[in-house]
Amino acid sequence: MAEVVYLLCGAMSMLCAVLLFRGFRQSQARLLLWAAWCFVGLTANNLLLFVDLIVVPAVDLSWLRTGTALVSLLVLVGGLVWDSR
Repeated sequence: MAEVVYLLCGAMSMLCAVLLFRGFRQSQARLLLWAAWCFVGLTANNLLLFVDLIVVPAVDLSWLRTGTALVSLLVLVGGLVWDSR
C-alpha cells in the first residue's frame, strides 16, 4: 500500500509542475516558473523515496533525498527573493 502512496505523491508533484509551467507560459509570471522548478525537484524527491524504500531498501539514499528537497526549496526561496526586488 505504501508503494502506491509514494507513486501517487510523485505523480501529484509532477502534475503540479506541469500545471505551473503551463500557467507560466500563459501569464509569464516568473514566480510560477520558480515554483514549477521547485515541483520538478520535489517530483525527483518523491521518486527517490520510492527507489530508496521500495526498489533498493538495502541502500540508504536518505542523504540524496534530503539534498534534492533542500535544493528544490532553495530554488523556490531564491525565486521569491529574486522577484521581490
